[in-house]
Formats: sequence, structure tokens, C-alpha cells
Amino acid sequence: MLVSIITPSYNQVAFLEKTIRSVLEQDYPEIEYIVVDGSSTDGSVDVIKKYENRLAWWVSEKDRGQTDAINKGFARARGEIIAWLNSDDTYEPGAVREAVEYLKSHPEVGLVYGHVKFIDARDQVIGDFPSAQTSYAKLRQGYVHMGQQAAFFRNDLWKKVGPLDPSFYFAMDYDLWVRLAREAPIVYHPRHWANFRLHGDAKTVAADDRCWPEMLRVHRREGGSWFSVIYAKYWVRKLAAPLINWRRRKLFERKP
Repeated sequence: MLVSIITPSYNQVAFLEKTIRSVLEQDYPEIEYIVVDGSSTDGSVDVIKKYENRLAWWVSEKDRGQTDAINKGFARARGEIIAWLNSDDTYEPGAVREAVEYLKSHPEVGLVYGHVKFIDARDQVIGDFPSAQTSYAKLRQGYVHMGQQAAFFRNDLWKKVGPLDPSFYFAMDYDLWVRLAREAPIVYHPRHWANFRLHGDAKTVAADDRCWPEMLRVHRREGGSWFSVIYAKYWVRKLAAPLINWRRRKLFERKP
């Protein structure tokens, strides 16, 4: 069963090689790896060329951002199972094999996701992503609890509900999870599959305030009420955001 993995990248030379190696060093042999670079100027292309003989396809050209890059990669994906791994995140050894084994043995499941740990710029574990089982109904109320880095889903479902909506800057993955969960069960498999890197240039830290308004757009599109749990969560998060982001910065700025 072929697995297609897409890495969108733009000026992440400090972390890109670790991302690439975490994919290429998986113990699952049937991986189609695609890297879509947005015309980086920091040496990223040299890193990609170092591994180009092991890539199914790569390109470095101007695009309309991360979402456009992911869509471009998935348009070329031939795998029955697909995923994307951003250029500052990493897989754990065995992640792809375990995801394939799960989806093979549970044909009714459309997407499986594992546990994610937070790491800093030095690859040190600094916390745990709050992974937990969710569902279409829970997702609509903002109960996400699934790390994109550890999500693997079926290509036939992607073809049914994709592509990613380029009007989303931050919550394009949440929007996709909602659409996928509407069509098939999604399952949390509590195995450590990926690492989510927090650093000064990461979107999660630099533009976190754009996430919840985009999630509310999805909620309203799905017929959600203005008087709902997700709106309450939005206001709580908005009030708590300065503290949350301060704590995140302290985590990745921590001295070794």
C-alpha cells in the first residue's frame, strides 16, 4: 500500500533536513515523498537536492503559500494513504508503518492520527500535544485534539472532499478534518507518531490569533449556531491567548 507524504517548505533550512530524514528513514518501504518549496532563498534548495534521488518529485517555485503548496503536492500523489509533514516537524521511527497497519486492519476508518509531542529548535521534547479522540460532532464544537503532524488519511476521501481551501491561512487542516469526518470515522491511535516544533517563526506562535476566527467560519458553514460551545471556547481562548503564547515562547526559549 503506497503512502504519499508531502512536505511544503519555505525558508526553513534550519529544520528541513531533519524533516526530510524523518520521512526517508521510516521502516516502511512504500513511500512516495514529495517536497514542494516556495522558492526559498536560505539554502533549502541545496538540502532538497541532497536527497533528490530519493524523492518522487520536488519543485522550488513561487506559490500562494503553504496551502497552495500542499494542494500542489497532493495533486501528484498516487498513494492510497496520504499525509503532509511541515518542514519544521518530524516523524517518529515506525510512524508510517503503524499508520498503514491500522488503516489496513480498519477499512471503515477514513483517517487515523497518533500522539504528538512538542519539541523546540534543539529537538528537545518540551511538552505533549493534547491528543484525544474526537469526531465530526466534537470537531464542530472546537474539540480538535488531533495533531496534523500525526494524521494519515485515505486518498479516495481526499479526492471526495479536497482540496484544502486556500482562503484559510491557519485552520486549513481543521477545515479538512471536519470535511473528512463528515464522510468517514476518524480515530485516535495513542502512539507517539510525530513531533510538532515550536520556535520563533512557527505559525502556531506568530499568528495564533488567526486560528479561531477561521474555525468559526467552518462552524458556521456546517450550520452551527452563534450560541454554541465553540463560540464560548473562542472567547475564553481570546482572553487567555497572551498567557498561552507567553508560555509557549518560554518553552522554546528555554536554555538546554
